[in-house]
Amino acid sequence: MEQSFIRDLASIVGSEYVLSDRESLACYGYDATPELESAPGAVVLPAHADELARIMARCHSAGVPVTARGSGTNLSGGSLGTPTGIVLQTSRMNRVIEIDKENLTISVEPGVITSAVHRAVEALDLFYPPDPGSMNISTIGGNVAENSGGLRGLKYGVTADYVMGLRTVLADGNLLATGGKAVKDVAGYNLRQLLVSSEGTLGIFAEVILKLIPKPAAKKTMLAHFPALEQAALAVSHIIAARIIPSTLEFMDRVTIKCVEEYAHVGLPLDVDAVLLIEVDGHAAQVGDDAAAIGEICRKEGCSLFQEATDPAMALQLATARRVALSALARVRPTTILEDATVPRSCIAPMVTFIQKTARKYDLTIGTFGHAGDGNLHPTCLTDERDRDEIARAHQAFAEIFAAALDMGGTITGEHGVGLAKKAYLPQLVGTTGLAVMGGIKKAFDPSGLLNPGKVF
Repeated sequence: MEQSFIRDLASIVGSEYVLSDRESLACYGYDATPELESAPGAVVLPAHADELARIMARCHSAGVPVTARGSGTNLSGGSLGTPTGIVLQTSRMNRVIEIDKENLTISVEPGVITSAVHRAVEALDLFYPPDPGSMNISTIGGNVAENSGGLRGLKYGVTADYVMGLRTVLADGNLLATGGKAVKDVAGYNLRQLLVSSEGTLGIFAEVILKLIPKPAAKKTMLAHFPALEQAALAVSHIIAARIIPSTLEFMDRVTIKCVEEYAHVGLPLDVDAVLLIEVDGHAAQVGDDAAAIGEICRKEGCSLFQEATDPAMALQLATARRVALSALARVRPTTILEDATVPRSCIAPMVTFIQKTARKYDLTIGTFGHAGDGNLHPTCLTDERDRDEIARAHQAFAEIFAAALDMGGTITGEHGVGLAKKAYLPQLVGTTGLAVMGGIKKAFDPSGLLNPGKVF
């Protein structure tokens, strides 16, 4: 990248916040997606919205591509820049601007860590439900760009359900304000929701206003052991059919259970095909009734052991079993390919069975865990990208897994986004007309194609 352009950027943010040396760029040449690498021409770290807007205006006039990046936890290659462009790193834009207790909102800059939002509002007996697995490192800006979900998605929904307002810097440096603290607003097109899950291809967030709710008064955590996968799947279906909506209803298969127990030593059984981690929250009486009913349903479906946490320490231990699933799987082999095929709840058992058969077909180790309550499964292939034959088999397996998910009425991604990794599958999901509409929206927001080029389409 030309030194004169580097100096222009430095005049906006200060020379210490423009990185262009080879070592620094190498650090930004990858995210959490295996096999994908692309170092940018420079990395720029703005401190506030005005600097962000000025950087975008300068890049627009020079025709320089821009990729926004938070903590780099993206699992579809979405935060990788291009050699001719810059990565706009938001870690310095990390202020909690306001917690409005009257309107139940929190306003933050995009670089605020997700778990920091949780801590800030829970100290005031408020609650921000979205809790992606990466919440201790992922940023709110990235959560909004990918429409992140999490373990509490079944009852409380995903990030999009809590975004009330956005201040977004567009490709030409202009600032677009959408939404706000008003609970109802149907004036014009819903650009706010359009920007959510746009993966940095339509604009870069400068401020996010999030909805808060009262913190639940009580919570109970349970772990159900099932000898057979089908029993666990039926239990999930019958829990929902009983009109009980747990805050968390998570699934782990035998491969994942073994890896988690070897890693975390939390007392998981090694002789079952599946476990369900279940949490219910709300008023204490309702929590007690729901927990009792869930226990009865699980036992009826053949649950071999139903554990209820007796204190917060045990609840944390049981929840940890699910939250460390990825870490536990990742330690087994050098490369971990974590995917997120999503199907209707009724298809969980056939989908997991298909994943297991496909793993055997291609001689692969695939552990599956995920959000059983909303059908968002995470088949995770444990492999080594240096073994090109095995990697090729892994890609063939996932192509069949995604095709099966679509055949079951599902989708190619429930949380991770399309990015680079999934864009080859997108036409199968949305069709020619869908691609044309999305392309028209992209052109309206970013006619020069400078925002996160090469992603999604």
